[in-house]
Amino acid sequence: MLGFPVPVVFPTGLPRSVRSARTVAVIPARFRSTRLPGKPLELIAGRPMIEHVYRRASDAGAVDAVIVATDDDRIAAAVSAFGGTAVMTQATHLTGTDRLAEVALHLDCEIVVNVQGDEPLIEASSIGAAAERLRERPDDLMSTLRRLTTDPEDLLNPAVVKVVVDASGYALYFSRAPIPFTRPGHDTPPVWKHLGLYAYRREFLLRVAALPPTPLEQAEGLEQLRVIEHGFRIATVETTSDTIGVDTPADLERVRRQLEAGARP
Repeated sequence: MLGFPVPVVFPTGLPRSVRSARTVAVIPARFRSTRLPGKPLELIAGRPMIEHVYRRASDAGAVDAVIVATDDDRIAAAVSAFGGTAVMTQATHLTGTDRLAEVALHLDCEIVVNVQGDEPLIEASSIGAAAERLRERPDDLMSTLRRLTTDPEDLLNPAVVKVVVDASGYALYFSRAPIPFTRPGHDTPPVWKHLGLYAYRREFLLRVAALPPTPLEQAEGLEQLRVIEHGFRIATVETTSDTIGVDTPADLERVRRQLEAGARP
């Protein structure tokens, strides 16, 4: 059972475009970050980071509406200032998935796309590809993105999540460890970097949020493993684009350099 007794609050009202949308992108954004507090409001090329993410999501072809889900009035005010739609959620959520589910509980859409609020370089085409997978495949419940990497540092870096997939592209396992392991004398299989963007069928998202945490999820610190451990499949869509998650001041400066050098906001 979902623990959301208090309805979300729509400060500027819920636009008709959101109420009638088939696919809604929800951007969870919280102010309190251990390593970079207030990062959604950090300015990049003259705009707050959350605005860059919002504009990218709005440009995704398969997305009909975009909402920022936050627990902070300052973020909601910033979103309203640039003409976006924000909703206030509870401040007690432990995960972005829980915040996403609280919003989804009050929507009538078919598909919900979870776009990370700290990835201002995410490509609109990648967001759209994850959503389009569910539009085209009625039997799929959830989709995400993977990108081929040949960088040895990616394989060894626990901050870069890897995914191995079956012959049809469904995820077999996600890990912070170097996977797959290759024995000496054998060809190295493709190494897939996971991009943390997810599309869900709305009813399945609510179901996932109600499932108990699982051992592998807790050991790896990866929420998507809960889905696999409970016996469900995650479709993966290959993309050639990449992104940078802003977790530290150094990450923020990297993104600023790229966007201020002329990358499309």
